[in-house]
Amino acid sequence: MSRLLRSILAGGVGFVADAAALWLLLAVTPLGPLVARVLSIGFALAVTWQFNRHLTFSPSSRGIATEGARYGGVGIATSIINYVVYCAILVALPAMPPLAALAIASLVAMALSFLGYSRLVFDR
Repeated sequence: MSRLLRSILAGGVGFVADAAALWLLLAVTPLGPLVARVLSIGFALAVTWQFNRHLTFSPSSRGIATEGARYGGVGIATSIINYVVYCAILVALPAMPPLAALAIASLVAMALSFLGYSRLVFDR
């Protein structure tokens, strides 16, 4: 399987982790969709790092702390884009379900994530 396909699979796993965490946070906490999404993004970022590290790219030549910091930097940058798109959708279309907005925002950020991880984190 090509690296691009594995990256898409990792993105799918991250999306499921993000959506599940968001759904759970909205269902069992008083958090609103904007605050809950910050937490769900953090959870998804941790899940995708492990998936990408072991299955998509393999560990980099850097130490795990350096790799994690670089992954976090790219992840935070693309997560900001993801979050801004998510918030813009919910503000512009208040009737949009948060999980639908999450799906659209995640697609927007996916290509940027692959480029950042492959070039800046795992050197591939």
